[in-house]
Amino acid sequence: MKGTFITFEGGEGSGKSTQARLLAAHLKQQGYEVLATREPGGTEIGDAIRSVLLNPEFSAMGNVTELLLLAASRAQNVFERIKPGLERGEVVICDRFIDSTLAYQGYGRDFDLKLLEALNRLATGGVTPDLTILLDLPVEVGLGRAKALDKLESGTGKGDRIEQEDIEFHRRLRKGFLELASREPDRFRILEITEGIEATRERVVEVVEKFLRNRG
Repeated sequence: MKGTFITFEGGEGSGKSTQARLLAAHLKQQGYEVLATREPGGTEIGDAIRSVLLNPEFSAMGNVTELLLLAASRAQNVFERIKPGLERGEVVICDRFIDSTLAYQGYGRDFDLKLLEALNRLATGGVTPDLTILLDLPVEVGLGRAKALDKLESGTGKGDRIEQEDIEFHRRLRKGFLELASREPDRFRILEITEGIEATRERVVEVVEKFLRNRG
């Protein structure tokens, strides 16, 4: 692959989507060819799957169903957008990727990690991130942010199907992300979120620009 693949990971309310969008805009201003996508979603098929996955009315969804829907969305995103973008030499930025499956379905839902890794390989065809930025913050703070945003957008403040999981589920996610990062320190950069959007953006840009310089 000629391009560079950057992913953002983190729990609910960590600001991944905002920071991914801001990074894409910054790199475009610097003259990079950039492709921005997200998971679940990123394609017409993936967005349809996303609407099902996050719909709070589907509380009866089984864990295996959830896992396979996520894998299907990822497979389409890699096939339709991520892999072609990398082959064109672009910087591809994805809001969530394989590590979210390991954290949410592995640590959160208690699926076997080796099973999930095998499913990820099938869905991605072996495509893996070059750099993963993990935005970390206390679970209570993140959920509070997510539900405040939901109140603005939907008026309910209850959050989507995943945000409505109990607090222990989200604590397991955070633990999972941090353990995954500790296993691959060369790929992960952990940024503790203690400041506002702009300060976080500056830290993200610093990390990414250094990585791209070293990558040549």
